[in-house]
Amino acid sequence: VQLVESGGGLVQPGGSLRLSCAASGFTFSGSGMSWYRQAPGKERELVAQISSAGRRTNYADSVKGRFTISRDNAKRTVYLQMNNLKPEDTAVYYCWAGFGSWGQGTQVTVSS
Repeated sequence: VQLVESGGGLVQPGGSLRLSCAASGFTFSGSGMSWYRQAPGKERELVAQISSAGRRTNYADSVKGRFTISRDNAKRTVYLQMNNLKPEDTAVYYCWAGFGSWGQGTQVTVSS
């Protein structure tokens, strides 16, 4: 399992970012995928989930209405569109297949 996250950066409150996660080493189209995040001094938390075919999604209450998870099985990539970002969204964001190793994550910093 190899997962490579990208797309993070520094953004002002109210701004947007789109994260990408390129997957390899397993049957991507048959696997549900998730985005997690970990802020300094806090435990890693689940942000969003998507089913293998992309028909079902689930979100943490803190991001509902602002974040959208999607996937492109042909590209073996899962995305996280983040809108109306808040300082409390600052964290390292990881994707995960529910098994195997984690990627290196991508840093998202929301600050003015």
